Amino acid sequence: MPDTHAPDLVHFRSADISLIIERRGDALPRILHWGPDLGELTDDDLSAYALAQIPQRVTNSLDTFTPVAVLPEHAHGWMGTPGLSGHRDGTAFSALFQVTSSTVDADHGHRLVVAATDDAAQLDLDLRIELTPAGLLRQRATVRNTGSGTYTLDGLVLAFPVPARATELLDLTGRHLRERSPQRAPFTVGTHVRENRRGRTALDASLLMMAGTAGFGHRSGDVWGVHAAWSGNHRMLAERMPNGECVLSAGELLLPGEVRLATGQEYTTPWIYGAYGDGLDELSRRFHTHLRSRPHHPTSARPVTLNTWEAVYFDHDVPTLKRLAELGAEVGVERFVLDDGWFRHRRNDTAGLGDWYVDEAVWPDSLHPLVDHVTKLGMEFGLWVEPEMINPDSDLARAHPDWIMRAGDRLPPEFRQQQVLDLGNEAAYAYILERLDALLSEYRIGYLKWDHNRDLVEAGHAPGGAVAVAGVHRQTAAVYRLLDELRARHPGVEIESCSSGGGRVDLGILERTERIWTSDCNDAVERQQIQRWTNLLVPLEMMGAHVGPSTSHSTGRHHGVGFRAGTALFGHLGIEWDLTAATEDELAELTAWVELYKRIRPLLHTGDVVHADHPDPALNVHGVVAPDRSQAVFAIVQTATSLHAPVGPVQLPGLDPHARYRLTPLPPGDVVAGHTRSSLPWWADGVILPGRMLAENGVQAPTLHPERLVLVQAQRLA
Repeated sequence: MPDTHAPDLVHFRSADISLIIERRGDALPRILHWGPDLGELTDDDLSAYALAQIPQRVTNSLDTFTPVAVLPEHAHGWMGTPGLSGHRDGTAFSALFQVTSSTVDADHGHRLVVAATDDAAQLDLDLRIELTPAGLLRQRATVRNTGSGTYTLDGLVLAFPVPARATELLDLTGRHLRERSPQRAPFTVGTHVRENRRGRTALDASLLMMAGTAGFGHRSGDVWGVHAAWSGNHRMLAERMPNGECVLSAGELLLPGEVRLATGQEYTTPWIYGAYGDGLDELSRRFHTHLRSRPHHPTSARPVTLNTWEAVYFDHDVPTLKRLAELGAEVGVERFVLDDGWFRHRRNDTAGLGDWYVDEAVWPDSLHPLVDHVTKLGMEFGLWVEPEMINPDSDLARAHPDWIMRAGDRLPPEFRQQQVLDLGNEAAYAYILERLDALLSEYRIGYLKWDHNRDLVEAGHAPGGAVAVAGVHRQTAAVYRLLDELRARHPGVEIESCSSGGGRVDLGILERTERIWTSDCNDAVERQQIQRWTNLLVPLEMMGAHVGPSTSHSTGRHHGVGFRAGTALFGHLGIEWDLTAATEDELAELTAWVELYKRIRPLLHTGDVVHADHPDPALNVHGVVAPDRSQAVFAIVQTATSLHAPVGPVQLPGLDPHARYRLTPLPPGDVVAGHTRSSLPWWADGVILPGRMLAENGVQAPTLHPERLVLVQAQRLA
């Protein structure tokens, strides 16, 4: 799409999105429009649009109206949260930047690069504003101390204005075993703040802060959202001012004194992403398209993974593990992951973290016999690690107690009998790098399950016995550096981000990992919601989704293979189940689901995810449509009993409205188990309907018992 650049205005267009930026005078840039494509605009159109947005003066208001900048400034009359917070021992507390250069970077697509300075505060500012090929708006800022003293940076957030018609907020919360719970609220005057101080992205973190028109859903309604691509502390805000201005903003949350800039030093924010969509599905698709366009995005077939945790826990009996691997190979597993319990002193979760040597008492012949057995069966071998943590009961803690993060002489409260290893300490960092590098060099390991099982409380950095300073920012940067170094040394190794399940899910960690562990809860009912809302940001191929045991260890619910496997199908499928205890019938059914996954994973992991906005909360209809809309797979999921019986028709969105499709049940997800007196007429032989009718009118759904699902496939006819 052609861009337009008037002297004071820039119009970027990409993927049906328009972005209009005003850069008038020496003030920081302001976003005048971010949303649906406005078509080709002339210079005169842009100037007229900017003029038409200037409001009247009203009583008790500023004499000169200045729209809120991407870095909101109190000095320009913005009375909400300032973009930059900091000071020089109490002075220079309010910055007023003047732009010294503003350049459209034609070599990098739709990018505006701005340099500004505040001579009084002795600060320089660099801004980068981009509209990506996927239609995402992303921003980043660097602040630099040009003065002779120290500048203490307290915070730097970047703003994304949204129109006044965005009157409803949606964000997410959660906890261990129940991540990604949506919550809605009116977008009223004032500030709605979500702050995370847990030192990791957090189980209760909102992946996005979203604002939209009232009642927006997956398929309709204007909706805007922002995301901070950072794996440590962060904050997101939604602010509506009495004058009608509305912004979403986000940035890293800095603890006191974490960033103190000496002369010439600088701080750069993480990328802050914004997405607009006509409904949540479109907003989500922009993130998925962006991630899939990266050159390092995983494009090989996502292997069926067997993880040993819920099969054996800490009971690392080699013959049992070998038999588990054999059964895994028989049902179609392609990757075998040895979970927690393989290293020294690790007979339970109270000891051993930090002692990253194979436990000779359990593995007298090292891991080689199991690794060789797994690879001879045609599977890749993977290993669980938790490099950022340390048990006080460990050789490492006894040798280096000063490597534990703490605020002073006292230790922080323990989580799971563990503390946090200070990777900002160069000696601790070097030790972990050496241990992981040694393991990856000695064994044929193709995959690391990288865990992180506690929040960072009083996360102080005090190398060499120095006075402790807040260290979450330093720790997060060190983790990134560690991952980057290991990937450089072992480029073929894939890494999963696990953090008490879904406690570290963000675009910062996803730059360095191939998938996330979506939740420690494998209960299929819980997973329906957890996966649905995690998928808002993360594409299916990067979401670990496993078939757990018949009875969930986290909820006690009992489910058949079909419901468990049909739920795990919509992700990067794996198995977390003691297959040695499964019946022959269960193994045969599991094999059929694995075969289906392998057959349709090219569709699942490249297509567009869609959700029907069905009025019945007990019915969840979702699917994946091929990019060319030639085919699709949908799941009709009954999570509870419905008010109505039969449940009525369900819409199947996302298909080509002008094409005709053959809709048929998809085995093995074609078994209808419900309290009925007749069969569903169209189910036996399928039905042919136009895509528009399937999306608008739908088809009668089969009546299902609670906690059951069926699959249907749509094939476009020539």
